[in-house]
Amino acid sequence: MCMHTGTDRDRLQTTNHIIYNVVGMGKGFYISKAVAVACLFAAAGVLATIIALSVMYAQERSKNLQYLPTPPGPNTTSTASTTPPGPTEPWHYYRLPESLSPVRYNITLWPRLKPNPDDLYIFTGHSRVAFRCVSKTNLILIHSSKLKFKMFDGFHAILTGLDGAVAPTLRETWLEVPTQYLVITLNAPLQLGSMYELYTEFEGKLSDDLEGFYKSEYIEDGVKKVVATTQMQATEARKAFPCFDEPALKAVFHMTLIHPLGTVALSNAMNYDPVNITLDGESLIQTSFEPTEIMSTYLLAFVVCDFAYIRTNRDADVLIRIWARRKAIEEGHGNYALEKTASILAFFQNYYNSSYPLRKSDQIAIPDFSNGAMENWGLITYRETSLLYNPGVSSNRDKESVATTISHELAHMWFGNLVTMKWWNDVWLNEGFATYVSYLGADYAEPDWNMKDLIVLNDINHAMTRDASANSHPLSSKKEEIQRPDQIYELFDAITYSKGAAVLRMLSEFITETVFSQGLHTYLEEFRYNTTTYKDLWKHLQMAVDKAGISLPHSVEVLMNRWILQMGFPVVTIDTQTGNITQEQFLLDPQSVVDRPSEFNYEWFVPITWIKNGASEQQYWLLNKEDTNTELVLGAADWLVANINMKGFYRVNYDEENWDRLIAKLSSNHQDIPVINRAQIIDDAFNLAMATKVNITLALRTTTFLNKEVEFLPWAMARRNLYYFFLMFDRSEVYGPMQAYIRKQITPLFHYFKDLTLNWTKIPEKHTDRYNQLNTISLACRAGVEGCRELTCGWFKEWMNNPAVNKISAHLKSVVYCNAIAAGGIAEWDFALKMSKNATITSEADKLRHALSCTMEPWLLNRYLQYCLDPGKIRKQDASDIFVSIARNPIGQPLVWDFVRTNWDYLINHGHQLIYIISIVTERFSTKFEYKQLQLFTEEVEAQYGSGAFGLEHFLERTKTNMNWMALNKKPVSDWLISQTSEI
Repeated sequence: MCMHTGTDRDRLQTTNHIIYNVVGMGKGFYISKAVAVACLFAAAGVLATIIALSVMYAQERSKNLQYLPTPPGPNTTSTASTTPPGPTEPWHYYRLPESLSPVRYNITLWPRLKPNPDDLYIFTGHSRVAFRCVSKTNLILIHSSKLKFKMFDGFHAILTGLDGAVAPTLRETWLEVPTQYLVITLNAPLQLGSMYELYTEFEGKLSDDLEGFYKSEYIEDGVKKVVATTQMQATEARKAFPCFDEPALKAVFHMTLIHPLGTVALSNAMNYDPVNITLDGESLIQTSFEPTEIMSTYLLAFVVCDFAYIRTNRDADVLIRIWARRKAIEEGHGNYALEKTASILAFFQNYYNSSYPLRKSDQIAIPDFSNGAMENWGLITYRETSLLYNPGVSSNRDKESVATTISHELAHMWFGNLVTMKWWNDVWLNEGFATYVSYLGADYAEPDWNMKDLIVLNDINHAMTRDASANSHPLSSKKEEIQRPDQIYELFDAITYSKGAAVLRMLSEFITETVFSQGLHTYLEEFRYNTTTYKDLWKHLQMAVDKAGISLPHSVEVLMNRWILQMGFPVVTIDTQTGNITQEQFLLDPQSVVDRPSEFNYEWFVPITWIKNGASEQQYWLLNKEDTNTELVLGAADWLVANINMKGFYRVNYDEENWDRLIAKLSSNHQDIPVINRAQIIDDAFNLAMATKVNITLALRTTTFLNKEVEFLPWAMARRNLYYFFLMFDRSEVYGPMQAYIRKQITPLFHYFKDLTLNWTKIPEKHTDRYNQLNTISLACRAGVEGCRELTCGWFKEWMNNPAVNKISAHLKSVVYCNAIAAGGIAEWDFALKMSKNATITSEADKLRHALSCTMEPWLLNRYLQYCLDPGKIRKQDASDIFVSIARNPIGQPLVWDFVRTNWDYLINHGHQLIYIISIVTERFSTKFEYKQLQLFTEEVEAQYGSGAFGLEHFLERTKTNMNWMALNKKPVSDWLISQTSEI
């Protein structure tokens, strides 16, 4: 799945672009996880930001409070009312017993696209699930959540035997709400090896919580239209029909949907010809579908809509269709997705050396969708901004998001769907892998974009931010640690997606990409339609390594287990005077205590690469905590940089002499150092400074060469790290010298892009130059570079004078909109609000909605906050992002803090991403007064919801960290900035 805002990349996708956006008070990233990335700067959050990121990519704990254990007990209509001291019966456990195995489902569902007399949107249905008894039992547990069942002679279901088996009679049935089961006890046991069928009829609500079977609404030509759609991952299929809702319990699904005339029904498999029927006096359509392949419940999908589509030619090997709102299709917004889907699908068939397993690939843009996308087999669902692209309106970033999200989801068609993890503790096998190879697929589809480099900024740096905390977690958790739905959802985080991608990239580098893909081929062939653990992957990669004759210091399993079975990563310290090399776990907070034990004692087998004086790359394995390699000793005029192109998942520290030489080399001829390593030097230095391993002024010195730098990655990494300085200083006297220093550094780049674009009249040709131009204008306007504000306000005013013609370059819109509204007043704000409502493509509306939060007028920000309480004005899926955007505005931050405390109960009850919001609204806190405010709020929330609720104690820890950082660094930072700008 691709994560949004704040979780698969399916939820993570949009968060990765925080660096590309506007002035620092804006939302700064492209997804909603967002996915989204409160990872703006590792240092800023240390503990709390990091915690927030993981939840932001998933669900916040507040949405999962319903899953906390409460009372089990047999009852035909409700659950018991007292909580037992611990699980005492099978239905008290969150995992199914291993006694039954589903074979096939026959499911019929009828969603109502109009409200009933109670103003509710409902669906009704019936299901037959055939299952085999694999262990003698007199108990049937099947997942069910929020479904009302028709009773048959006092029971919730009917049980029959198949293939000559005799079904025992039912003894008792009830709904076990805490563990989400329909419980059926029998008067006699089911027989080993026999087949049975369970029949149920039920009713559910098409809710608006974007989970299970839910409704999405949109306006087209002034008419409200309703879509019935699904989001089953991870544990939501049970809200649509009773099922054995665990990934290893694969089955074949026979789907039938009943839907209104004038609508179309879609599901994972191809449909048979629809037939007209009449039910309850209503003329309807009944669409049945071919049986699916054997697959997990979380991959099931079905949609009823009034959408249009475009498709591949009829002679194509695989039918590809792009579905969306009719206007979006008519205006060509699906064309880019159709073109790139075909290209990327062909790439993965070649990469895996395996044909696409299905006859068709439907991809559909849903107006209301919580994540970036979801890899349902044969029917991939997307947020509109992740699938639709309008060349005249959408930005460079929007286009990249479409390509990488499609690539991520198509990678899952094999890795995740054809072969699936046995349990959610290994979900990184799905998501980390899809994240990594999504860059390969996107690079194939857009070879001029340098996508393989962008993984460093988007994912590797992001993963290091999250994993540098004592509260991180291993990639592969123990099964017994991941039981409840809330525990499962917490795994959809930066560790699973981004660290998973980073360590697989590292592995593919040291065994080579060719050998890596060969191992994947045999892995997929052996486990087709089955489930695996990480050990199965290591086995097949080892087979490929042996076949290729590659020499490694240990087996793949031994090397990689240290990267996936323990949290964290090392900082490697190289003394170029002696050749001494050491490793230790890198922690951003030097005072934090790691209380999670590791069988490896937090040591890693580290593939170290380096270059001396720009010569050829060398490699060496650090297999112990400390070692000596004389090849790393430098002469008097030499310099050395390690971890070339950041292939390894570790940070690098050096002796003081080599740091000085690297900074001198950057100042004299920065191009002698590879561009990724120029970015890495900045990032390592700032993170090492946060961890008090180097002086803060050393970190700042790594930015002095930037007035000569024109490449995107170093500037993006610098901006990401300086974000924390903005947070700490934008309300203090240090902000003036900081602005002056940034103005000094960014002015040459501002003029570089002015010349490159012929006085801002052309669009840069390079993909990353477009990103860098956006960042340049953003920083230049924030720093007060002469001509910048006039430039952006002039463009916006021209549009206001002629609303029908927007000449602002698509890839600059976010920064232009934000800066113009920040400099303007009510006229600019109201104009942007009006244009956001009139926008026909979601990405354009998103940019305008974000820009509205950039105003410096408190009353307008308060008006905007109130709009977020009205779903008629702001979609529920967008409200959390708006809260965050306003909170990033120094003027808006205290307003959001007051608003959240005032409306806390409302925000909880309406499913807003509270941990994400609180993470951002408190990220500036750095005073005793702010600490006391947060402490009081935490006490009030915990009094209502219990100790540790919403992880607020971590934000208190972060505030203490900020206070300590300010006490230690405010004066030296101020003195250094003044020394660098005194001549200005």
